[in-house]
Amino acid sequence: MSAGHDTIDVLVPTCNRPAALAVTLATLGSQSWPRLRIVVSDQSERAGACEQPEVAAVLRYLRATGRSVDTFRRLPRRGMAEQRAFLLSQARAAVCLFVDDDVILEPDLVARLHGVLRAEGCGFVGSALHGLSYLGQLRPAHEAVEFWNGPVRPETVRTGSAAWARHHLHSAANLFHVQTRLATGDAVNRRYKVAWVGGCVMFDTGMLRAAGGFDFWRELPSQHCGEDVLAQQRVMARYGGCAILPSGAYHMELPTTVTVRAVDAPYVLPLEPDGPDPMQQDRLPQGRRSGTLE
Repeated sequence: MSAGHDTIDVLVPTCNRPAALAVTLATLGSQSWPRLRIVVSDQSERAGACEQPEVAAVLRYLRATGRSVDTFRRLPRRGMAEQRAFLLSQARAAVCLFVDDDVILEPDLVARLHGVLRAEGCGFVGSALHGLSYLGQLRPAHEAVEFWNGPVRPETVRTGSAAWARHHLHSAANLFHVQTRLATGDAVNRRYKVAWVGGCVMFDTGMLRAAGGFDFWRELPSQHCGEDVLAQQRVMARYGGCAILPSGAYHMELPTTVTVRAVDAPYVLPLEPDGPDPMQQDRLPQGRRSGTLE
């Protein structure tokens, strides 16, 4: 099989959301990319999500149609950073896709993300989540988008900087309104600059690990948020990162399972992890997080 169809590891953290997880897994099963290995790490407090009928049925469907699926039941909970660190430790492929357990993906999304990641040679490519309950609520002040006119380059985005305000584009249905206005034949897979991307992000696995991955989980209390933000910003500072428009990812808009958010990782930990960058030699030089879609 050609390198274009290499296996992609899809890493899914889940907690107390069996119905949503089933929908997310079903949309992964409909992807046009032929080789996916799906890894689910379940920290549900009651019965395991993968034992629930709706999830079990989708897991049978995935395996019967040739998708590899590994499931893990992991308690006690030690926070989302530790959960993501565990998932990353399970990755074997050169490319991994982190998908939250409440995301609907269009059938060609994995293929589109992979195409951009490989074409750019950057650290990550994300698809921001549309919150369609906000459709029609126009917020022009939050619809600014900065496209990459050349190759994606490393970029340092710090909390409170002007670039940090880019996160507003990913709230509510702002991005959907922008991509609808810009819907032309040449708008497919347009790359734009981000502060971070929530819910659906494809990484070069080696670059994510070289930037420290989520190993900083030991420096955080078990109740925290923003671990995905910090990991992406560290990767972006070394290798670059972007998101694509149109997105192709939709948020189910369920209540968050991370309810205590006083410790926000990018505000309490440094952007620069300790130690040299083992992959940087051949590289080119170079608002507050919401946690909801409102």
